[in-house]
Amino acid sequence: MKQEKLILWTLAAINFIHIVDFMILMPLGPQLMRVFDISPREFGLLVSSYTFSAGISSFFGAFFLDRFDRKTILLWVYVGFSIATLGCAISPSYPILLFARVISGLFGGLTSALILAIIGDVIPDSRRGRAMGLVMAAFSLASVLGVPMGLFLASLSDWHTPFYILTGLSIISLGMIVKFIPNITEHLGKEIIRPSPIEVVKRVTGNSNQMRAIALSVMMMFGQFMIIPFLSPYNVANVGFTEMQLTYIYMAGGAFTIFTSPWVGRLSDKYGKLKVFTIFMALNVIPIGIITHLGITPVLLVLVITTMFFVTSNGRYVPAAAIITGTARPENRGSFLSFNSAIQQMSAGLASLIAGIIIGETATGQLTNFNLVGYLAIFFSLLCIPLARRVKIVS
Repeated sequence: MKQEKLILWTLAAINFIHIVDFMILMPLGPQLMRVFDISPREFGLLVSSYTFSAGISSFFGAFFLDRFDRKTILLWVYVGFSIATLGCAISPSYPILLFARVISGLFGGLTSALILAIIGDVIPDSRRGRAMGLVMAAFSLASVLGVPMGLFLASLSDWHTPFYILTGLSIISLGMIVKFIPNITEHLGKEIIRPSPIEVVKRVTGNSNQMRAIALSVMMMFGQFMIIPFLSPYNVANVGFTEMQLTYIYMAGGAFTIFTSPWVGRLSDKYGKLKVFTIFMALNVIPIGIITHLGITPVLLVLVITTMFFVTSNGRYVPAAAIITGTARPENRGSFLSFNSAIQQMSAGLASLIAGIIIGETATGQLTNFNLVGYLAIFFSLLCIPLARRVKIVS
């Protein structure tokens, strides 16, 4: 059990750095749009470039992830991720930052799939919900500590600083991988003949249960990533927040989800993953509807709404991740989760790109049509509930 905990804490640390690296760009939106003089559409491209490249790498990763020791491949992927993060830190212009984000995404997408595959390999289903809750709590910690601290440091100096710090943390986490993650090779002996890429594609697309799980991932991403990238720019331009006050949103939301994420994991194991998912998904559409219609609003009221958004978003993801992971058997779990991660990342990128196209900007800098984006996000979120009921756990 001690070894299991060390593995989970290491995966949580990796997840924390990976999530902060992805998330930090979104609250930096107002500053980046001002410094580089870019439009909401160009900012949407900056966000989606990471997710599109993550999707592409995850897709091709499906062809080789199950061929290697999980520890070895994780080390190589994370070295590449660390170098790419340093590239973001030293970017002097919008085009170069865009390129650096593409490279970060290439390695980041594989990191996500590997984390889920390792949990699936070393944690039995009876404790998998709790394990997911612990590792996904990294999202909460990223929100309450990583992103606000990054924003604070960026406001004191400039937007480069958070990426320099993330590079240093990545080097530390590499040491944790070496020390605490064991060689995971059991999956290698379960299938003597390795499938070709075409066979991998056919195996996933030919499994209707796994395709329903992937469809669930797509709908969840559309329900969230039409909103999240523009949450900060909208609150600054339309709601009246300062760039420093944006840290309150992430601190409040993250502080609550640090406690609710493990709690949701325990609820999922006790009362059923589907039931808990349904409740949190239904609750999630309430703050989406309110957030996308706000005008000038007191800070405290906005924090209540955004905190509910973070808590319910995290609450629906914990059981959903456990459900989706459980649709694949150990011998092809890496392939399936890499495919799922690919589609998930591509969907997130497409969602933010579409939102960037829909959202306009007035002469005074206010954003328009965010309410229309909200209606679309609610529609896709509600579709997830009947879809999740059709996904069956097999392992």
